[in-house]
Amino acid sequence: MKTCCDTQAAGAAVLEIDAGELALMCKALGHPARVQLLKYLSAYGACYFGSLAEVLPLAASTISQHVTILKQAGLILGSSDEQRVCYCVNPERLAQLKLLIGGL
Repeated sequence: MKTCCDTQAAGAAVLEIDAGELALMCKALGHPARVQLLKYLSAYGACYFGSLAEVLPLAASTISQHVTILKQAGLILGSSDEQRVCYCVNPERLAQLKLLIGGL
């Protein structure tokens, strides 16, 4: 009788994953607001110069905390000029997340 553990194809390559990096990114996505922010910025496609507090019904300080966590995980990038901040998804890091999750 086959079990679920017997389903891996013989000779299939096992992807080495960086557990620490995967855990860092998953932890950053461990709150629905951060998932929504990442999804919004991903759909926006370019640098978003507006207030992210307009995206979710949360206080600006709370949004700032969520953005900081996403930036620390490398999932979003932020740059500023003299009067405004640009936020966008880090496509390389998002691709890495997808690859690491696919390797589970």
